[in-house]
Amino acid sequence: MASSKPVPCGPCREEKVNTKADIWCNNCDEGLCSTCLGHHKRIKSSRNHKTINIENYTSHKPLSGLFKAECDAHSQQFNLYCPSHLTPCCDECISTSHSKCTGITSLASVVEKTKIEKSQESVEKDINSISHFLDKLINNKSGNLKRGEQQYESIKQSVSKIRNKINIKLDRLEEKLCKEADTVWGREKSKLTSLITEIEDRTKQLKEMQDDLKTVTNHTSKLQSFLGVHLIEQKVHLFQRYVEDIEDSESDCDIDIKIKQNDETDKILKELQSIISFGDVTVIKIEKSLKKKTSVSMEAQIQLQEQSNIQNMTMNIETRIQIDTMKKISDMICLMDGRFIIVELDGNVNLLTSDGKLEKQLLAIPGEAWSVTQINKNTIAITYPGEGAIKIFNIKTETVTKIITFDRACSGLSYSSDSLVVGLGTDEIRIIDLEGNTLKLMQVGSKSFLTRLVYCNERVIYTDNVGKAVYCVDESGKQIWQYK
Repeated sequence: MASSKPVPCGPCREEKVNTKADIWCNNCDEGLCSTCLGHHKRIKSSRNHKTINIENYTSHKPLSGLFKAECDAHSQQFNLYCPSHLTPCCDECISTSHSKCTGITSLASVVEKTKIEKSQESVEKDINSISHFLDKLINNKSGNLKRGEQQYESIKQSVSKIRNKINIKLDRLEEKLCKEADTVWGREKSKLTSLITEIEDRTKQLKEMQDDLKTVTNHTSKLQSFLGVHLIEQKVHLFQRYVEDIEDSESDCDIDIKIKQNDETDKILKELQSIISFGDVTVIKIEKSLKKKTSVSMEAQIQLQEQSNIQNMTMNIETRIQIDTMKKISDMICLMDGRFIIVELDGNVNLLTSDGKLEKQLLAIPGEAWSVTQINKNTIAITYPGEGAIKIFNIKTETVTKIITFDRACSGLSYSSDSLVVGLGTDEIRIIDLEGNTLKLMQVGSKSFLTRLVYCNERVIYTDNVGKAVYCVDESGKQIWQYK
């Protein structure tokens, strides 16, 4: 956005004259009127300064303000460059903050040797790469959010299904018990009803006998009264026996309809009392290897000298570490945090500190290991030739998270760009994803087992111990070079 405020001429302002600037000098970091511009171009020290039209400066002024040619701490012009800290410095900075730094050089010479176009292209590539990574991360997290919503709904549905199953079982048990109670009560109710009807009939007969007894004694002769009372007395004896039979039988008992609770039901009820939840809702964090590919890695954007030819390179030992093992080693890697993973020839896998001390033996990985590679901060992958398997292991939780199997022995192993490369037997190199799906196959002609290989920049370098050679092939298996 262009600035509406006019830019004053710097030299004129020093003379207490208010003049509008027509030109901006990037080197002097101030505006110039047309008159002062003429003086500026005639002076030897400033005639080659880069100037731009004042309209262009005001339209990009917010961006230009980010790049200061002056040290904020000491108010001096930057004139030196520290390659150790990758930063421009003033004279005061060197004495106060960079006294122990080596390779201090002139900022002007660094700027002169810098290939701006190449640096711009590299930085732009990195910006695009980072943007692509962040877009990929957004898509990943959006997918994770959607998957989480589905899992949340699935949890609610699973709880509902459990409850429905319990309800269905209880409904069936209730129906069965009610039917049984109906049958039992119907039978007992029928017995009681029949007994009551029978007793009511007997009571009615007794009433009639009582009336007959009064009639016989009051309205008949003595003989007739004797015979009548005798007959009624015999009937009473029958009724007396009937009552005694009732007293001696179950008919005299009252009945109660009750439920005898199943012992298993009591046990289930007690267990239900102890259950405080259907289950625990947990969050499982799965590490994703979303690697961004950038060329900037805390390195100087400048090249003060031409790259050395590989034939002229020499290796120097920077650090020598005595490690805690007396056994032969089949493979080892340095982890991202500086620690070491050592695979001993007998198959043991050891985690060492950055100074070579044994931190722990990874006993949670059974079997005889051979080769190891790191996938991310807490995850490694190890081959087990005897089992024909790769085991992916989380160092932090000390658990095997996945096992990838093959139909034959696998030995050499390397990781790059979200893929594993594994050597199978003597003639096949296979590129797989972290789920074990085959991405590419390469047929090679090694005389020995493919026990040592490295995967980088879409190429695989492997050794042939028997053939005493090192080969480099692309992902199609085409040989790039060999060294014997």
